[in-house]
Amino acid sequence: MRIGVDIDGVLTNREQFQLDYGAKYCLDNDIRYEINPKEYNVDGVFGFDSAQYEEFWNKYLEFYAMYEDARPFASEAIRKLKEDGHEIVIITARWRTEREDESGEKMRDIVKGWLAESEIAYDNLIFSSEDKLDWCMSNGIDMMIEDEPKCIDSVSKGIPVICFNAKYNEKCEGENIFRCYSWYDVYNTIVEVSKV
Repeated sequence: MRIGVDIDGVLTNREQFQLDYGAKYCLDNDIRYEINPKEYNVDGVFGFDSAQYEEFWNKYLEFYAMYEDARPFASEAIRKLKEDGHEIVIITARWRTEREDESGEKMRDIVKGWLAESEIAYDNLIFSSEDKLDWCMSNGIDMMIEDEPKCIDSVSKGIPVICFNAKYNEKCEGENIFRCYSWYDVYNTIVEVSKV
């Protein structure tokens, strides 16, 4: 199978990063907040306005992109998938990677460096738009591993999706959606789905 793998929220724990650094940002900027953990983006989690959202990611994006650890066993499980004969295509819509300027080039280089440092094996790396369904369908992706609710719902209309569990995607369910809780759970699910 050709397996598409998202980065933020799948290879990393984006949910916890936003909770940790969002609270710090609020404290540092004297912002009162109530946490809504069922929201996907940090602005929804903390009630940021668009300027605060922009300022948060301007402050923390490069740090997150360079230093956030890969999830436990992500590298191992992906290596095993490749050994089993699957092709791994990293498909990310990370903020700034879509830009055709110095900032975009820098973020794309950071992503490539982080994947190498984290020992994430892959056959192809795609910087895509937020709507990954068209790209997956036109490029022969057989299954996608994703955490973003809109993307899960969209892509699952065309191919099976492994939903990497988070509070913000708890409502994602359907015949083509397989919920997983860890990277070895992902591996085991792919092994089972491959048998069908």
